[in-house]
Amino acid sequence: MTTTASQTPVTRLCTHTLTSLHYRDANLVEDLMGKKTFTEVMLMQILGRAPRGVDLRITDVVLIVLMEHGLTPSAIATRLIYMSAPENLQGAVSAGLLAVGSSFVGTMENCAGLLDRLAAADDPEAEALAIARHYKGLKSPVPGFGHHLHKPVDPRAYKLLEMGRVEAELKGDRIRALETLSRAVDAVAGRPITINATGAVAALLGEIGVPTAVMRGFAVISRAAGLVAHIVEEQQSPSGRFIWDTVEHAIPFVGGSAGQGADA
Repeated sequence: MTTTASQTPVTRLCTHTLTSLHYRDANLVEDLMGKKTFTEVMLMQILGRAPRGVDLRITDVVLIVLMEHGLTPSAIATRLIYMSAPENLQGAVSAGLLAVGSSFVGTMENCAGLLDRLAAADDPEAEALAIARHYKGLKSPVPGFGHHLHKPVDPRAYKLLEMGRVEAELKGDRIRALETLSRAVDAVAGRPITINATGAVAALLGEIGVPTAVMRGFAVISRAAGLVAHIVEEQQSPSGRFIWDTVEHAIPFVGGSAGQGADA
């Protein structure tokens, strides 16, 4: 949605007549159906331009990487809500998508903001060191770095970066910014800290022109597919009740006088 000089809202995304429907300037039936992939049309709609081959390759691999992370908070939320309201599949998926944020799944946005700072800095090396020292002072990981499961490296991240480096059409500035930040993070930590998957995703989406403020949307699109798969598995092999019972028994009540025996 955009606004003209007269402040009248307009849209460039879709229009229709009695006999046709258009996505931007493309006729849905004649130009898109059977001729374009979902990824092509998605990028056309989001970026407002025809995607290049490199855009499609990078986006596809990013969507695959972000789709599934196992029984993380988003998947657990989806399974529990589906257990509670199995008639509402979309509600269960929505519950899981609410967990896409600055701690899980959507952290590429946080990292991309740092890469933007490096790209705009007169001295990227000094800026990277300042960033690393800032997060060390906070005793917090630098967004895009570290992983509690993958050590010494996150294999997804290095495969993503390897794929990005061989794409001749990419300028490589965001990948180089991530590498600069990685050196600073290692230096300040005094040991190697892995670039994680969302750090690499931030660099690659930036390389194809996805704005930082839009990147988390790609995580939402990808994770929605993964959460549907969790619901399918929940239908076939329910775990929601088990998760609930496990929490019920694992977390004791400790407050007040409730639960005390009759002899207390």
